[in-house]
Amino acid sequence: MTDESSDVKPGPDGPEQPATGQSPENVPAPAGQVHQVGERHGMFGVRGTGDTSGYGGLQQAIVLPGDAQRPYGGWFDEVADALVAAAHDAGVELTAPRVVIHRGEITFHVRREDLLAVAKVLRDDERLRFEFCAGISGVHYPDDTGRELHAVYHLLSMTYNRRIRLEVTAPDADPHIPSIVSVYPTNDWHERETFDMFGLVFDGHPALTRILMPDDWPGHPQRKDYPLGGIPVEYKGGTVPPPDQRRSYN
Repeated sequence: MTDESSDVKPGPDGPEQPATGQSPENVPAPAGQVHQVGERHGMFGVRGTGDTSGYGGLQQAIVLPGDAQRPYGGWFDEVADALVAAAHDAGVELTAPRVVIHRGEITFHVRREDLLAVAKVLRDDERLRFEFCAGISGVHYPDDTGRELHAVYHLLSMTYNRRIRLEVTAPDADPHIPSIVSVYPTNDWHERETFDMFGLVFDGHPALTRILMPDDWPGHPQRKDYPLGGIPVEYKGGTVPPPDQRRSYN
């Protein structure tokens, strides 16, 4: 499991800085351990006249925090231990899960091939009982080689009043992740939206079709490599051109 975030607890030499020499805002990690997965250029990640925000010269490191360390504190250790034990009983080895703790929230990162089995364990095991999945958030990190696409699941245990996140990754070259609609039926439209916006393919979904864009729409609009364009908007006789056709403020 991978680790995405955690609270800042500087070591004796202070927090380690990312490659740019600047600390990431609100993305701390234990002992300052972070790793860079890209660099942001401009407000919208584009260069040239396409960025009309006035922040065309902005450069900012895209960093993720390192692994959280035991003890996690509170009920986090209890859930982590129960997840490892229950997964083992189900034939899935999670002997050294990678965990993120950030702003009082915990995220578990698992291999995509283990996702369906782990989802069943989280829902059904008496020690866990995460009965409800509130949806999926897609994320695209173009420079995170081999892990460009992320899918983040938000889970709630109504039995224990606990919330966790489950995260998996897939490469751009093979954007397939198992569908968990058979475990959490509420994920049906969420998986369709993530497919529509990011191009993640949820294998086993009962009807994986676009849900927002037309069926013949080219590409996936919320990916970072999607062109910054648009469709001219008309309002009471006035016309607003798409962003890449507006004048530059440089």
